[in-house]
Amino acid sequence: MYAIIQSGGHQLRVEPGGRATLAGTAGEPGAELTLNEVLLVEKDGGEVLTGAPYVANARVVAVVDGESRGPKIRVFKKKRRKGMRRTKGHRAVHTSVTIREIQA
Repeated sequence: MYAIIQSGGHQLRVEPGGRATLAGTAGEPGAELTLNEVLLVEKDGGEVLTGAPYVANARVVAVVDGESRGPKIRVFKKKRRKGMRRTKGHRAVHTSVTIREIQA
C-alpha cells in the first residue's frame, strides 16, 4: 500500500513505516501529524483510488521526527557597468516525518 501526497507544492510517494521530508515546520518532535492532501492511494489488492484533485476521506497519519536545514543557497545579483553587486543567502527548513498509517 502506498499513497501520493502533496505537501509544500511537492508530490511525495509515502508508504507505512517509511520516512518523508516535508517543506517547512510541521510540529514538535513526537507530535502526530495528519496529511489530508492525498492525490492517489494504491491498496494491497491492486485497487487504485484517484482524486480530483484529492481522494475523499483519505488521509496519511505521520509522526514528526525532527527538523533540519537544507544546504545554504547563495543568490548573487549584479548589474553591469553600474557597480551594483548584492549577495544574499538562505537555508530552507525541512521536517522529517515517519509514516504511521494510510487511511482510505
